Amino acid sequence: MSYGMAAVLQSAVYQHLLADPVLSGLVGSNIFDAAPAGGVPSLYVSLGDEDVKDASDNFGRGATHEFTVSVITDVSGFLAAKEVAAAISDALHEAPLVLSRGRLVLLRFQRAKARRVETGTKRRIDLRFRARLEDD
Repeated sequence: MSYGMAAVLQSAVYQHLLADPVLSGLVGSNIFDAAPAGGVPSLYVSLGDEDVKDASDNFGRGATHEFTVSVITDVSGFLAAKEVAAAISDALHEAPLVLSRGRLVLLRFQRAKARRVETGTKRRIDLRFRARLEDD
């Protein structure tokens, strides 16, 4: 197994989302690894949890990364958050990410969960993706 490409994958996902024109039109550069200190934008994207499993075989090392990208907003209703979530899903599903190490075999959207958080004042949509990576 190799966890060596986790940071490489996160960086590629982040760069790909920042470069997406549809997503940029909706949230600008408000895409974070963690919510910024102090005041947060009313609508932003946050890179989140990741689960990694060994996917090595006789041909080499590899891993399957299941990761979350979240849309968080205090805007009333879910519409704005769903528009951003759709842009993220469209941008990442089967995206040809450029990695600085190894190669991306497959990147697919798996599922999403939309919910109210913090006594209903915020909305959050967690999108779950699966990436299959092979290490060099």
